[in-house]
Amino acid sequence: MRVLGARLVLAISADLREKEDDMLTKGALLWEPGTNSGWSVEEIEVDPPKFGEATVKLAASGICHSDDHLDTGDIPLDWAPILGGHEGAGVVTEVGEGVLDLEVGDHVVCSFLPSCGKCRMCVAGQSNMCVLGAGVLAGTSPDGTHRVHARGKGVGCMSYLGTFSPYVTVPTDALVRIEKDIPLKTAALIGCGVPTGWGSAAYAAEIELNETVVVIGTGGVGMNAIQGARHRGAKNIIACDTNPYKRDIAPTFGATHTAESIEAAAELVAGFTDGQGADRVILTVGVLTGDLLEPAQAMCRRGGTVVVTSAAPVLQRDVNIDLFTFAMSGKRLQGTLYGSTKARNDIPLIADLYRRGLHKLDELITREYDLEDINTAFKDMRDGKNIRGVVVYE
Repeated sequence: MRVLGARLVLAISADLREKEDDMLTKGALLWEPGTNSGWSVEEIEVDPPKFGEATVKLAASGICHSDDHLDTGDIPLDWAPILGGHEGAGVVTEVGEGVLDLEVGDHVVCSFLPSCGKCRMCVAGQSNMCVLGAGVLAGTSPDGTHRVHARGKGVGCMSYLGTFSPYVTVPTDALVRIEKDIPLKTAALIGCGVPTGWGSAAYAAEIELNETVVVIGTGGVGMNAIQGARHRGAKNIIACDTNPYKRDIAPTFGATHTAESIEAAAELVAGFTDGQGADRVILTVGVLTGDLLEPAQAMCRRGGTVVVTSAAPVLQRDVNIDLFTFAMSGKRLQGTLYGSTKARNDIPLIADLYRRGLHKLDELITREYDLEDINTAFKDMRDGKNIRGVVVYE
């Protein structure tokens, strides 16, 4: 009994030490996902890192449509609460046991999809499909426990991250080190929207020199698809968006022409290609609906590629498409996750392109917000006022 008592005292002492090590900070939580109830900014507790984890003090977090999908229910959750945010960058403040590739003081970008480097997909060179990514909306850390607590409850973190808080404790599989001369506020965007859009053009679309490319939807993802098309040497890059502000700014990122509708884009394509059609059409709208696939494939040439990057509502099943024409013309419908990028390679690559003036990042940031104004930030996003809004912590 004495030994059991001693063990009990040790266990209680360990729990108390762990509790004392918890960090009190603030975060933006969804308590009722799928109800458009908005985000609640309140006090949260962030645990210290466990094995294979690190704590990061964030400089900024991007406002991405994927978090809004949680609020609207386009991405349904059967658990709550969730700490939102999956685009961020900051400085490592603490590392857990077993962490060999990061140290305190390192500058890192939070990747919204982790990559373990060991699973079948990672070894095959498709780290955007890492097995760990299957659990990013599971509501816990990979080990099944929580690193964040609020109101006495465990809090799930979007993509294991939860960047709508100035501090995060996350698996190091979701952190990518960058050079310290890259501004962290700007680097935050390289965690999701930038590589997703850029890779959709540079990798998924397989654009070749002198081709005609149409990007449908020119928000934070679409503007980077335009940059990816420019990097690949496309001749005609048509930015298609109903928002005049976004059409006006699209040439800044490399668009050669703009169109206010898919029909107008198709007319431009016909003129550029003698009626043959666009070589690549990339869908980067905020919310994908099934009626967009037919006009996208209709303006694509025989043997061309339609890339689907946008997230659709989970229950979206009905799709309008001329299957006979699609099949008989040898076209390809290509889905892409994270723009088919490899985070550990492409996040530093894009940071270096930015450093050399070859990729625009600062110009993507339309407005900066305090965390307390996060609901305003999402309203501005829905209203089409921003290319990318950013919550700034310092």
